[in-house]
Parts: sequence; structure tokens; C-alpha cells
Amino acid sequence: MMRPMKLAGSELMFGEGCLEYIKTIKVEKVSIVVGGKSMERSGMLAKVEGYFHEAGAETMVISGVEPDPSFETVMRGAQEMLGFGPDLIVGLGGGSAMDAAKAMWIFYEHPELKTMESVLPPNEFPKLREKARLCCIPSTSGTASEVSRSIVISDNETGLKHGLGNMEMMPDIAICDPEVTASMPAHITAETGMDALTHALEALVSNRANYVSDILAKAAAKDIIETLPKAYENGQDLKAREIMVNASMVAGMAFTNVSLGIVHSMAHTLGSYFHVAHGLADAILLPYILEFNSAEPYAKKAYDDFAASIGATDLIQVVHELNKKVGIPSSLKEVIPDEEKYMSMIDTMAPVAKKDGCTKTNPIIPEIDQFKELFVKAYKGEN
Repeated sequence: MMRPMKLAGSELMFGEGCLEYIKTIKVEKVSIVVGGKSMERSGMLAKVEGYFHEAGAETMVISGVEPDPSFETVMRGAQEMLGFGPDLIVGLGGGSAMDAAKAMWIFYEHPELKTMESVLPPNEFPKLREKARLCCIPSTSGTASEVSRSIVISDNETGLKHGLGNMEMMPDIAICDPEVTASMPAHITAETGMDALTHALEALVSNRANYVSDILAKAAAKDIIETLPKAYENGQDLKAREIMVNASMVAGMAFTNVSLGIVHSMAHTLGSYFHVAHGLADAILLPYILEFNSAEPYAKKAYDDFAASIGATDLIQVVHELNKKVGIPSSLKEVIPDEEKYMSMIDTMAPVAKKDGCTKTNPIIPEIDQFKELFVKAYKGEN
């Protein structure tokens, strides 16, 4: 069977100091999309703008992108772009800033589209790059939005998250400089790092996995398991930061081609109903889903073979120990203390997780009752 893959856009830069590549980009007007104030406080926003100014470009900043960016924010940004007319859009920050930049790009290119539903299946996804190209510069080592075709945008009215994937949204330029990630707080380092590990391990057992994606997923997972505690303990360790940003990128190359699994289906759902940070939800859920997926022989073999390659015998235990090292709770109850409310929502959450786009590539497709059991197990910490 033919396995088409696209690993990145036309320009992929990585390694310490690669941010200066900006000076070589031929562009006239640049819209830079950022989240809160972290890129401003760290000096990275000023550095990025300065490099573009050296290249002769005019810049404008669209700020205030919230975690799990809303469609309202997307449309605000698209309107600002329409007034400015950029020929390059830059997502600078974590996954939310990069996802928002991608979504704003769609509605900047196509102002005739007015709703999120207009670009969701079964509607045809519009062509991009008539007005602008896209550059992503990650400040975290987790989401891999800089090399992915995917976004997650929240519905203002329902609070539910809409996932959308199309190769049109693959960034043209990805700049992965560890210096940009050095200001990440320890807990963000932990959560985004575990998100990256989840990307790798879900890609490894995806029912679309292939020879190339397996190589990428294994390399990324190995580096993350070895290096995340170092980056967590010392954020100024640029060698650890470089390994993490590269491993996150490589895990992204794997999953954007073969998709993910039910860790992400359930994490998206928990984010919608309980606003649990995505990487934190992934980290807590991952050991429980590894156990569930191990009932499928090919997944069990993949997990066991990978564990052996890193000198371990039990991948689930490896993940539990890594979570402990980087301060991740062992159960959802520790982050959602209202048990009565949580249990009352399980009948609502299970069908939503079942319908999530990541479910169809999990090695086992759970029934709704199985999703309910998994939500309970992960809440109570039952292995």
C-alpha cells in the first residue's frame, strides 16, 4: 500500500542560533501572532521583530491568544490581518499561538468564510498561500504545531474543541531554536514534554503506522524519556532544550502523517469540559491507555520492543516513573477535585471522545462503555 508522507514545509531550521535565519527571509509585511506576555518578557518577540526589520520587513503583532484559542480570537486576528495585508504570518509561542496563527491564516486568505463549520468536514478545505505564507517558531517542546497539519480551536458558545487537519496548513517555514524555549517554566516544560512523548508513542501504534513513522516515533520517544528530566530540572540547559525541541519536532513529523490515538481523544474532551491543560491531561492518561492498548498484540509487541531498546522491561512503568520525576500527578482526581461533578459528566464525555478524530487510528477502537471505564480508571488512579 502506498504511504504518502510530508515531513515538513519547504524550510525547516533547527539548532541553537537558527532564529537568525529570519534575516534571510524575503518578505514585506509580517503579522506575528503571540499568546500572553511570555514572549515579550523573555525578549524573544523583540528579537524576532528586530530580525525581520533587519531583513527590511514591516511587522505588526497580534497578541492575546488564550490557551485553547477561541474562534472569536481567530476572527479578531484575521480582521487585523486584513487591515495590514501581511505576506508572511508568524506563529510565535506555544501550540495555542501557532494553532491560532494557522486558523487566522485561513480566514485572512478567505474572508468570505464566516464560521468554523465552513472549513470542517464534509466541507472542502480552501486553498491557502494566495496572500501569505506561514512560519512557526515554537517556544515549547510539545505540540509540534510547527511541523503539523493540525489545529484545535474552541467553540465560543459550547466550549467544545474542534480539531482540524489538512496538509494545506503545514507551515512553510519552521524555526526550532532552543533559546526560544529556555524561558519555559518547569511545569510547562513537563506538560509539553509529556505531550511530545504521547505524540511519539501514539504514532508508534497508530493503525496507520509505517516504516518511516516508526523510525521517527522511536527516536523521539527515546530522547524525550532521557532528556525531559534534565530540561525540567534546569531550564537553562540549552543542550537539553535543543534535544527536546528537536524530539518534539520529530514526534510531530510522525503523528501528523499517521495520526494519534485515544489519549488525545480523551484529553481533548477533558479540556473541553474541565479545562485541564492539554499536556497535563495527556501525561496523566498515557499510562492507562498504554495498558488498555496492550490487549492488541501488535501494540503490545511495539511497546515491549521499544522498552527493550531503552533497557527497560515495562513501558507503562517507565512512563509512571517519568511522570513522577517531572511532577505530574498520577490521577485526574488530583487536578479535578470535584468527584461528583466529574462522575456526572462521564456519560456526556464518553461519546464525545468516541467521536474525536484521533479515535479512529487507535490500535483498539473503544466502545462508549470502554471510554467510560477509562475515564473512571484515570480519575481514581486504578491500574
